[in-house]
Amino acid sequence: MTTEFRERARRALGRDRVRANIRRAMDGLVLKRLAAFPDREELERLRDQGQAIRDHALAHLPDLLEQLEARCSANGMRVHWAEDAAEANAIILGIVQSHGAGAVLKGKSMVSEEIGLNAHLLRHGIEPIETDLGELIIQLAGEEPSHIVAPAVHKDRREIAELFRVHYPQESCGEDIERLTALARRVMRERFHDTRVGLSGVNFAVAETGTLCLIENEGNGRMSTTAPDVHIAVTGIEKVIARLEHLAPLLTLLTRSATGQPVTTYVNMISGPRRTGGDGPDERDGPREVHLVLLDNGRSGIHADPELRATLRCIRCGACMNHCPVYTRIGGHGYGTVYPGPLGAILEPQLQGLHRRGELAQASSLCGACAEVCPVRIPIPRLLNRLRYEHAQGRSAPAVGDASPTAVSAGAPPPATGPSARSRDRAPPRRARMRVALQAGIWRLWAQVHASPARYRRLTSLAARLHRLADIVIARTAVPWTRTRTPPRLAAESLHALARREGYCDE
Repeated sequence: MTTEFRERARRALGRDRVRANIRRAMDGLVLKRLAAFPDREELERLRDQGQAIRDHALAHLPDLLEQLEARCSANGMRVHWAEDAAEANAIILGIVQSHGAGAVLKGKSMVSEEIGLNAHLLRHGIEPIETDLGELIIQLAGEEPSHIVAPAVHKDRREIAELFRVHYPQESCGEDIERLTALARRVMRERFHDTRVGLSGVNFAVAETGTLCLIENEGNGRMSTTAPDVHIAVTGIEKVIARLEHLAPLLTLLTRSATGQPVTTYVNMISGPRRTGGDGPDERDGPREVHLVLLDNGRSGIHADPELRATLRCIRCGACMNHCPVYTRIGGHGYGTVYPGPLGAILEPQLQGLHRRGELAQASSLCGACAEVCPVRIPIPRLLNRLRYEHAQGRSAPAVGDASPTAVSAGAPPPATGPSARSRDRAPPRRARMRVALQAGIWRLWAQVHASPARYRRLTSLAARLHRLADIVIARTAVPWTRTRTPPRLAAESLHALARREGYCDE
């Protein structure tokens, strides 16, 4: 059976130019990350520290969210809670319409992609203006981001130059990267000056001080959050951390893991709107209003499961994608989801349900490279195996909206809506039970054979004599494993027999 994901992956494998662009970019990012962490012991200490900070935040998530709301409100921000994508879109649309704005300046925000904000704004006659260069490129192309850090990583400069020629025919930039970038800067400057509402994501939200931290390299994020009169920040509830001092190690891990930089060009710390009417002089720049939208959208259900909660440690560096052999071959669009790569393979089935996205958990060779480079030590292969098992059992991951952000913020533990909790009352289909029983029997036989050297030698010797028949049996019984893998073939002569014949071991 050809599924949606398999069909997407098949088409992606046929796009040689896109694959070459992604391969080249990923190789460069891998080398930059390697150079950014020359001291292995320092890296492991930083990873331990990063994991501890994120685990502490998740262990105290309800209290920290309450503290964040209180501090942000005291700083003059307006805090909104959104249970799902529809509610988040409604909140943002309401803010934009209340100011009579016809457009919204957008810094790069994966959460806005997650909730489908651009399409929602367009349906209501409001223009979303992407200001990040990569996001601008894919907006002009009518595509979705291919990578969470580098949205247009699948395009080369010839494709980008052609896009700019179509959309800005009055300009003549050729394929020169500096001239193309300068053109984007000129176009954006006009929009920064004229647009009243700006929107951004949030890298980290500090509960202690009510501070929103945004990092970037282009300056568009800073313009989007300071030039307009209104700044809307939208983020998932998991992005909160306890103290300001926790930012330094996380930023070190994030920037080095993502792009190999020691620090990004801009580190923005936003603690409220411009201040006026106080004891000191009035501030002359910055937004007059700052709104923070805290999105749940299924995160409380993930948080409720002690094992799957590790998914929420993610700091969105993209290192797992850069090192993933599956992502580097099919690219982000091959997954068909907002979050691609190993991150998407564990996050999307939980956000959208295993019945819809469970097959993404199979989009991995389980080589472990993602876990080896994850700056906060998310055990991605282990979580993939957990999701694979539950998908095979016919179970369903938490549905979006099962636990509301108000329940989390009130200090009560989120309801147990993880995959196991939601599927206890639902028995797996008969065919799935038979398949699991057959697999269990095969592994028991495998264990018995390998527990006895004599039994192992006799069986492998027999299989070697009947290798043609054994190949047929393996090919037929290993389905659906062999649907995406080459079935193993038994050699006509064992390694021991070859070694004895060559005189490398005794009879």
